[in-house]
Amino acid sequence: MAGALIVTAELAPADLAWLDRLRRAHYPAERNQLPAHLTMFHALPPSLESEARHRLAMAVNARPPRASVAGIMDLGGGVAFRVVSDDLDAIRNALSDAFHGMLSAQDSGGWRPHVTIQNKVPNRESRLLLEALEAGFHPRPLGISGLGLHRYLGGPWETLQTWSFHH
Repeated sequence: MAGALIVTAELAPADLAWLDRLRRAHYPAERNQLPAHLTMFHALPPSLESEARHRLAMAVNARPPRASVAGIMDLGGGVAFRVVSDDLDAIRNALSDAFHGMLSAQDSGGWRPHVTIQNKVPNRESRLLLEALEAGFHPRPLGISGLGLHRYLGGPWETLQTWSFHH
């Protein structure tokens, strides 16, 4: 929905560079309008903007969340890295409680944190990438530097603000 608000966990620069390099290599160029990202909420109503800003500013008054790239997900026509983080889960749960009754079906249906590397390709192509990534995969830490608030513009996003965690 154009105008909807998106909340992201902001990736640390080195991890963003690594994941975005993979995304640019494997995501269909004509569809790739965004850098690699970790979406926490896909479509908050625009009316929640000031409340979201307030809650995100409060949420970063802590150490950066611990997170890891724990596995590879088959998206069926795409591939993503599965992210595991009890800390991010706790932040998202608190925000979900605050926005109760205002969440889209997608956002209220549970959260499977991931960073998409490839999407909307033929299944054979995604299977080849999945196998290649699984062959050399080892879990690794994932740096989370902050939280971001964005506005969906029908494809691309407008970044409204990012907040950094306190180190």
